[in-house]
Amino acid sequence: MTLANLLSESQIIPEMASTERWEAIRELVNRLVESGKIEKSDSEDVLESIRQREETMSTGIGCGIAIPHASSSKVSEVVAAFGRSTVGVPFESLDGEPVNFIVLFVVPKDQFQTHLRTLAAIAKFLNDKTVCEELSKATSSIGILQVFENRSTRA
Repeated sequence: MTLANLLSESQIIPEMASTERWEAIRELVNRLVESGKIEKSDSEDVLESIRQREETMSTGIGCGIAIPHASSSKVSEVVAAFGRSTVGVPFESLDGEPVNFIVLFVVPKDQFQTHLRTLAAIAKFLNDKTVCEELSKATSSIGILQVFENRSTRA
């Protein structure tokens, strides 16, 4: 599985409307509902799983990147959404800076190794400054997806 395989055009928000952390997380979960990756009736449970994880420690890892994630019995496979904010979203990041790129993913319950591999692959992928520059310059969901496809890393 590659990161590009986790995303489709419908799971990408090229300019997020949200201006705060919880609103951004909800916007991305809603995108997963709209794209058919999560049932609408399960969205609050998924949000609660992510909220519990975020309250342990913010997933804003610094350098303008946040990777909110959780495991949930409401998904049967790894699902993900990507959002970009050119203005930045305050995320209680480790470096105190707002985030511009948010990758939210949910892993099926009890798939600990998959969870760790997915998290590590996303962090490694977004840690590449060239990738971040290309994501910043992309003008659409398709353009963002092409960056993921052209520079995909195994998850």
